[in-house]
Amino acid sequence: MAANGGTDSATEPPGLETQRREIENLNRNQQLRAGDSWYLLDKRWYDQWKEYVDTGDQNSSSYPGKIDNAELFEDLDSYHLKERLAENEDFVLLPAEAWRKLLSWYDMMDDQPALERKVIDLPSTVKVEIYPVEVQLCLFSNLENTVTAQFSRADKIHAIQQHIRQQFMVSESSECRLWMRNTDTSSERLRNLNMTVLDVCLSSGMTVIMEIRNADGTWPTSRPQIMRNSAEDQDSYRGSPGVCGLTNLGNTCFMNSALQCLSNTPPLTEYFLKNLYLDELNFSNPLGMKGEIAEAYADVVKQMWSGRHFSVVPRVFKTKVGHFASQFLGYQQHDSQELLSFLLDGLHEDLNRVKKKEYIELRDADGRPDQEVAEEAWRNHLRRNDSVIVDTFHGLFKSTLVCPECHKVSVTFDPFCYLSVPLPVSKERVLEVFYVSLDPMAKPTQYRLIVPKAGRIFDLCSALTQATDVPPNQMAVADVFNHRFYRIFRPDESLSCILDRDDIFVYELSSGFLDQGSEEVLLAIYMRERSHYRDYGSGSNSYGTSLFGHPLLMSIPRTRCTRDDLYELFRERLTRYVRPLDPSEEVEEEEEAEDEEEEEEEELYTAQTNGVRDDEGEDDLEEAGPSKKVEEKQESAQTEEHSSGQLEASPNSEGEERAEEEERAEEESSSEQDRGSSTEEGQSACGSTDTNSQDATDGDQGAGAEPSGKEEEEEEEEEDGEGAAACIKPNTRPVGRRRCTEKPKKALFTIQMVNSNGTTERGTADVDGSFSFSSLTYIAIDWDPDMKKKYYNENEAEKYIKHPSMDIPHQQTIVQLQECIELFTTVETLEEENPWYCPMCKKHQLATKKLDLWSLPEVLIIHLKRFSYTKYSREKLDTVVDFPLRGLDFSDFLLKKTVNSDDPPCTYDLISVSNHYGGLRDGHYTSYARNKDNGQWYYFDDSKVTYAREEQIMTNAAYLLFYQRQDKIRQPSVPPPVPSTTQPVNHITAQTPDDVDGNSSCVSMETD
Repeated sequence: MAANGGTDSATEPPGLETQRREIENLNRNQQLRAGDSWYLLDKRWYDQWKEYVDTGDQNSSSYPGKIDNAELFEDLDSYHLKERLAENEDFVLLPAEAWRKLLSWYDMMDDQPALERKVIDLPSTVKVEIYPVEVQLCLFSNLENTVTAQFSRADKIHAIQQHIRQQFMVSESSECRLWMRNTDTSSERLRNLNMTVLDVCLSSGMTVIMEIRNADGTWPTSRPQIMRNSAEDQDSYRGSPGVCGLTNLGNTCFMNSALQCLSNTPPLTEYFLKNLYLDELNFSNPLGMKGEIAEAYADVVKQMWSGRHFSVVPRVFKTKVGHFASQFLGYQQHDSQELLSFLLDGLHEDLNRVKKKEYIELRDADGRPDQEVAEEAWRNHLRRNDSVIVDTFHGLFKSTLVCPECHKVSVTFDPFCYLSVPLPVSKERVLEVFYVSLDPMAKPTQYRLIVPKAGRIFDLCSALTQATDVPPNQMAVADVFNHRFYRIFRPDESLSCILDRDDIFVYELSSGFLDQGSEEVLLAIYMRERSHYRDYGSGSNSYGTSLFGHPLLMSIPRTRCTRDDLYELFRERLTRYVRPLDPSEEVEEEEEAEDEEEEEEEELYTAQTNGVRDDEGEDDLEEAGPSKKVEEKQESAQTEEHSSGQLEASPNSEGEERAEEEERAEEESSSEQDRGSSTEEGQSACGSTDTNSQDATDGDQGAGAEPSGKEEEEEEEEEDGEGAAACIKPNTRPVGRRRCTEKPKKALFTIQMVNSNGTTERGTADVDGSFSFSSLTYIAIDWDPDMKKKYYNENEAEKYIKHPSMDIPHQQTIVQLQECIELFTTVETLEEENPWYCPMCKKHQLATKKLDLWSLPEVLIIHLKRFSYTKYSREKLDTVVDFPLRGLDFSDFLLKKTVNSDDPPCTYDLISVSNHYGGLRDGHYTSYARNKDNGQWYYFDDSKVTYAREEQIMTNAAYLLFYQRQDKIRQPSVPPPVPSTTQPVNHITAQTPDDVDGNSSCVSMETD
């Protein structure tokens, strides 16, 4: 009669009065409590029983017989309860004890089930649930095969899961999860198995679906993006568990590196692979992530250790991390240690066995023994924090603070999850610079200098003085990037502004660094090459320019800031790689040009109307600089003057017209010259004018100054991109008109005033042609492509000399890991931003602080603080830390000494390393890890996995070190793999070492 909740036969009942009294007392005294069981009993049978016991005659005809609830069922086949039954009209409710007594006295009709109902706690009342929830149950793999079951609203979801396992014979070892489907398109995860049916709002008519995890660690509903070499490999590939890459989703190498290190931490990985986390998920912890981080991490680990994937895409995990930690949203680069810190804390809170944290008031040591205080601190820690993360990664250190005023000593013991140890910081750094001498024939020299880390630009110049004998105040330091000055430093600027990868040039000046009002000006000189064609797409018809070569810095007296002087100074400065004009070449060109000179000049005049070329002259506009014919005439006119050693920038290229034609057309062209009309790119008017009629300017031939203040000239030049810089004027100009009786002189290049980016800007010149430069002015030397090809030697311009200091190999600093740990335990004084409140002095004090290790965890994470941030500098330390792969002994660093054999040893072996390559602004993360199953070391670079040798692991990129205590290290369960060249392409295959980061590898895993 197990189905009836009773025995096979009724026992001998007591007297009728006793029966009545016992049942009434139970009904009267029993209170409704959530979760208790009550039973439905047919009202007619119960009334007959009451009448029977009231008679007091056991032989009365009102004997009720066996308990019969047939009137409460719709039919006796399904035993479904009738709808809309009313209490005390159709049935009565009896507490469980009263039901059992009646059942034992009167027995029950055969095959009828006991109508057990649970007490549920509704928001407004507590009541017995008459009609339970009736749901459909099925497996995800076969949604058509469903069974119907009833569950109380007080039943836990775990009961439904067990019922499905029994109905569909699902093994207890199979990991599954439940979904609640209320419509054909909407489903919701039933994540917390400890919640009740009422809590999850499961109602009659809904379907509960069980999903079973695939053998490859994925879920059928997740449809993960798995990297495979071909579709046929999806079921055939079998690799080593854990030897699996992680796809870079976009700057997520920091996350991949941290995940690989945690994945190869044996105790944590086995905890998830054995599904021990399922019973410890904490969904109610306000400090946790409702178990979502733990579940997302478990999915990644199970896929990586299934042995079915080359590479896993951790997109769901990345989304969950960004959801709970907004700093990791998006696809920016982050610190792997920061991600690891968040992940360990999130896993701890999601798996915390303490469901309700109690408040604990911390006590100071107050002279008590360290052993007593440490044990108390650890007990208090476990009262609020108890998880697999605490079991695996948490240790204890002693913190000692001493007040500098009253000498109060405060001792506390605090838990830690990882050790952030500082690196010994050198007070010096090595910089490589190029020194450019004043001697125009001297090639730049590359020096390797040792300068103070916290020094200034003046210190760099002082170090260079020892090698060059040039005073520091006659040097200018600049950062050169893309043929221009990215930054020109002042002597008092910090050296921290210079990165190791910057191209630093130091220029010798004729005088010290210049300020406003100085007798000399500092000119920043760029080399530019003009295009052959005009740039109509930019909204103007100016010629395009491109920077080339190395820029120069020159200090020039203000008295020499004229067109002729600047041209001569620049030509002399470029002597080493710029060939002078050849007089013989100019004579030949002059003879050829004389035949065409008259035709050319006539074309120039007839092709322009009111200072602007008509359509017939469009083809000529396409030439950069003067036309070949004009250029030849310029060179021929230059011959005589070149022989006398005088070389000037062409002041007025329109002076190519003959003097006779100039005189005859003087009246006609004077109005055009007054408006600043130009005939051809690279040419400007040469006609003599009086003080009220200035020469017209040209954008390419001008040297940066505009002689006329007329609005017409300004507006016209603003429309022409090259006209933004004005023309350099001659040293002197006569008053009144004069005839242009001499041919203009040929120029190697033209000069423009520009801004710091090398684009053209308007300049100003005085009436006499001199310039009012500021203390720093940017000048562009513009080259016609043909002239540059003929006279500019690019190979010679790029040559430089290496100083013997460059041949001295740079000795990279190597420090022992033990030195870093000693620095961690060194006494330090608190910073002003983080003072300590002294309870004796009643104020904040800059106390001295000392940290000591008391107890160490099973897995010790050591964070090497390579990124140094101070008030004055930011840098990454590339110091090589010599860390042992085996036998790292902490016995000399532990305050708690081993006193008996029960204490764990303090010797550790390395199990994984997170690497960071690059600098502060950018970089790349990878990892080395030792597989727990075969003992082989692997190198993980996002989705790429390669074998690694132990001698490769120690590099200057090591950032996070994972050590496991030797007594907990398990021997490999399978032999290590042997690299072979006969394996299929989809498996690990041999290759030539070609690691860019200096981590050579003998084999590689090929992925698509």
